[in-house]
Amino acid sequence: MKTIITGATGMVGEGVLLECLENPAVSEVLSIGRKSFSLVHPKLKQLIVQDFSEIGNHTDLLKKYDACFFCAGISSVGENEDSFTRKTYDFVVPFAAALAEINPEMTFIYVSGNRTDSTEKGKVMWARVKGRTENALMKLPFKNQYNFRPAIMKGSRGQKNVKTIYKIMGPLIAPFISAKTLRLSEVGRAMINVVVEGYPTQILEVDDILKLAK
Repeated sequence: MKTIITGATGMVGEGVLLECLENPAVSEVLSIGRKSFSLVHPKLKQLIVQDFSEIGNHTDLLKKYDACFFCAGISSVGENEDSFTRKTYDFVVPFAAALAEINPEMTFIYVSGNRTDSTEKGKVMWARVKGRTENALMKLPFKNQYNFRPAIMKGSRGQKNVKTIYKIMGPLIAPFISAKTLRLSEVGRAMINVVVEGYPTQILEVDDILKLAK
C-alpha cells in the first residue's frame, strides 16, 4: 500500500506516520504539508505546498497512491464558527474533492472527533462543523471514505510532537470520560487495516477503531 498523510508535523499525523513507516503493509508514505518533516526514512517522501489547493499541480504523482490519511486540523479553542469552518470544512473538503477527481480509486480517511454531530444542528459549535465536514466527505466519489472519531489519544513510542498538556492531562481525565483511550499507533494501524479490509460503516467510533487495530 502507498499512502498520503497530511498533518505529519502535528501530534495525530506524526503518530499515524510512524505506524505507517513501521507497518510492513505500507511500502511508501507521501507527507503533504506546508513545512518539511524532519524525519528521514526510506519509505518517506514529502510534498511541500504553500496552499493545499496546489495539489492539482501534482496529478501524476497523486495517482500513484492507494489511500489518504487526513490528520491535519486545529483545535476549536478560541475560534468562532466562521473561523473554525474556514479552517476545518473549507480546508478539508476542497482538498478531498480535488483528490477524488485525481484518483477516485483511493480510500480517504478523515480524523474527526468523538461526539461529532452528524445532524449539524446541535448546540456544540465544533461538533456541528465537523459533522458538516464528515457529511460532505461521505458524498465524494472515492473508492471508500471513512471518518475516524477518536477521543483521548496517547502518543506512540518515538513521537516528538506530543504537547505537554496531553502528557499531563490525558492520564488525569481519562478515568472520567466514557470513551476509551487510544494510542496513536492503534489509530494508524486501524487506518491501514480499513484500507485493506473495508468496514461496514463510514463513521468509526473508538470501539470500531480498536477492533480494526487488532
